[in-house]
Amino acid sequence: MSNKIRIHLADDHQVLLDGMKTLLNTVPDFDVVGFSIDGNTIYEDVINNKASILVLDISMPKKDGIQVVKEFIAKGFPCKVIILSSYDDLKIIQEVMKLGVNGYLTKQCAGENIVEAIHAVTNGEDYFCNSVREKIFNSATQNVTKLNKNKPKIDLLLTGREIEVLTLIALEYSGKEISEYLFISSNTVETHRKNIMKKLKAKNTISLVKYALKNKLIKA
Repeated sequence: MSNKIRIHLADDHQVLLDGMKTLLNTVPDFDVVGFSIDGNTIYEDVINNKASILVLDISMPKKDGIQVVKEFIAKGFPCKVIILSSYDDLKIIQEVMKLGVNGYLTKQCAGENIVEAIHAVTNGEDYFCNSVREKIFNSATQNVTKLNKNKPKIDLLLTGREIEVLTLIALEYSGKEISEYLFISSNTVETHRKNIMKKLKAKNTISLVKYALKNKLIKA
């Protein structure tokens, strides 16, 4: 029993809570230890039942999911957080990612992905369902400006992947976010960063941003 993954569910729809609890309790190493139907009590509930995973809806009464995550930041994360939401709006996804959540699923894909997501997050990975990953990836690739004919020196200095990584660094994406957006490991991101610094003879991130601006990889 002590080896089970302790899960807390937070959603204001009782039918969904009941269905999710039934589904998750069929998994041998899962234990649904509690649930919340409004945002005000979530932090205390999770502390009291010692949950290791919180599955959290964005649209909660009294205190929404984003406010709950911000409360976790202020008080210290008591557990890992997976967002389960009807919304797949890119701005919301990016906001909660920056706040440090460990996963994001839409309710449409929850039945298919929630078990895998909880196992992945428990093992220290981040997890995003396919539709969310697609939105993140499309956003990242749109931000990576295509090189035009006026920049042959960049083509010679950097590989295509290094240009993508450089652009995302200049756009203030973290190493973790870059790895998720480009579907590469954090170690690979770090290797690219070091190679870019070496090739461009850059001393710090500010130098990389200046280079990206100068070569029109990003807009000022």
